[in-house]
Amino acid sequence: MDISKEVNFIWNIADKLRGAYTSDKYKDVIIPMVILRRFECALADTKSKVLTKFSADASCPVTVLEKASGYNFYNTSRFDLKELLNDQNNIKANLLNYIDGFSANIKEILANLDFPKQIEKMHKENCLFSIVKAFSELDLDPASVPNHKMGYIFEDIIRRFSENAEAGDHYTGRDIIALMVEILLFDADVSGENRVISVLDQACGTGGMLSVANETIKEKNKHAVVYLYGQEINGESYAICKADMLIKGQKEQNILKTDTLKNNEFANEKFDFIIENPPFGTPWGGEKAKDGVEYAVKKAFEEKSRFLAGLPAKSDAQLLFMQSALERIKDNGKIAIIQNGSPLFSGDTLSGESQIRRYLLENDYIDAIIALPTELFYNTGIATYIWVLRKQKPKDRKGKLALIDASSLFFKLRKAMGNKRNELSKENIAQIIKIYTKFQNSNLCKIYSNSEFIYKEYTIMTPLQKSYSITDESLENLPSAFYNESKLADLLAKDELSPKEQKELEKQKGAKVLCENITQKLKAKTSHKVYLNKDEFIKALKAVLENDAKTLEKIAAALSCDDENADIQTDKKGEILYDKDSKDSELININADIDEYMKKEVLPHLKGAKAFDENKIGAEIPFTRYFYKYQSPKSTEQIKTEFQTLQATAKELENGLFDEN
Repeated sequence: MDISKEVNFIWNIADKLRGAYTSDKYKDVIIPMVILRRFECALADTKSKVLTKFSADASCPVTVLEKASGYNFYNTSRFDLKELLNDQNNIKANLLNYIDGFSANIKEILANLDFPKQIEKMHKENCLFSIVKAFSELDLDPASVPNHKMGYIFEDIIRRFSENAEAGDHYTGRDIIALMVEILLFDADVSGENRVISVLDQACGTGGMLSVANETIKEKNKHAVVYLYGQEINGESYAICKADMLIKGQKEQNILKTDTLKNNEFANEKFDFIIENPPFGTPWGGEKAKDGVEYAVKKAFEEKSRFLAGLPAKSDAQLLFMQSALERIKDNGKIAIIQNGSPLFSGDTLSGESQIRRYLLENDYIDAIIALPTELFYNTGIATYIWVLRKQKPKDRKGKLALIDASSLFFKLRKAMGNKRNELSKENIAQIIKIYTKFQNSNLCKIYSNSEFIYKEYTIMTPLQKSYSITDESLENLPSAFYNESKLADLLAKDELSPKEQKELEKQKGAKVLCENITQKLKAKTSHKVYLNKDEFIKALKAVLENDAKTLEKIAAALSCDDENADIQTDKKGEILYDKDSKDSELININADIDEYMKKEVLPHLKGAKAFDENKIGAEIPFTRYFYKYQSPKSTEQIKTEFQTLQATAKELENGLFDEN
């Protein structure tokens, strides 16, 4: 869709702000003026009817004025942008009067954009008249600029002004949204006369996802009644979204300026489709979280109202948005949500992230995960994925999920748009949809049972085998078993000690004296003899020392080292003791036989090792591992040849630097 005419026109207007505003602040004027002009153009044909009604009765009901305007908004001021130009000396006051004539919902939008403040600033900087004049000449009539095209215009304007926004903020490219919507609508029944369909975006930004979803559903069923619901925390994005939704005739109460993590909006609603791109790496807890969010999230988790499966790391709320979506979707509904790589694998076995993944897999909620090309978004080049979730899968998909690698399916833009260097063509989208709908194994699609990604963590330890000796070298380990040398030095260096510190000092000094006495006695018994049995070594110590059994155990531990030739140690019951210092862990698929695994993978390398089941069950989805393609390293000869070529090239360049002309 060609929007260059409108966008270039608007961009040229922005140049009029030079000097009064820095370039990064142009949006403070341009965005509200675009919205204002859009409303003005929409209301132009019915403005006289509204004025007639209002002039006859200034207290007439809002519904009457809305009916007269043909929209869920209106304006009762005699002014418009062109009319304002006729009284340049009073343009500020008249513009404020014009804005005040709008219905409350429009005034709220402009207030969220802090527009009255910008009017005052433009007036002081003597650029208000020129800006009003320029925008009065911009054609944004819905008849010539339909909603779909207006969406693209908003998208491009915001992109230009917001290229440094965080990933996931503000907007998502229409190519990505088109893919997500087609995925949502696959095998979904949207037919029927006056079929009512609800769509929610919990991080709606400027409303692009809602708009595309609405347009696509209408294309498939022109008789469908589509209700769009949006939640957005950013005031600017919210204002744009609400403005767009009002133009589309949507209910304004369904577009909320709110923090999705903090506030459980639409709590009694269930939705047919949920589509969203929540921000990546947004903290929900800790010092960086917004006020009240951590409390609200934890409370919801405790009450099992929204976050049923667990709480992820406080630094990233992506999996909270996913759980919130699941809580709000109808049983036969469908979710498409963009995530970065972190939700696939972050966290250890018992972490919140791992347990959330386990919950999704065990309940068979994951339909597919699609890897998108990088450099697809305007403000980030990182790897991203579409998670497709639903509670009720078709029979052939039950208990399974598809991993789809669409990272190579794109075309390169001739000119980068921010970080967006790649785009999905219609052909690319069709190809991805075909892969998704076929649900068959291929080079780009891997079908797995849910249990493939659920694992149990076993603790692996080897038998305790220690040898013992009394040598000058082994005796060097003895002090650390009795006292802390650095702590002792710190306490001795202090001028004044608290009662607690004084007590600790006496303890450390006493332990040092004891250690020195033991060391002195053992130095007289140094030898090259190695004891392979602990009991024999303890017996040898008893012959030299008169210390209690506990102290002798401490001495023996200090004078020991790992030795696979030593006797395997046992407890009083004859049970094998295992070396806690050898502790390691193995992640084993939930369906695997641990004994077979140990025999094949562990015991050939660790003789006598044992697996301890501590009932640690988790889940991860190491996406890239399933599409890894081995590439053999270059041969020595090839590397040598390449090196020689580079060397020769470098020599030529070097010689060229000193050539005399």
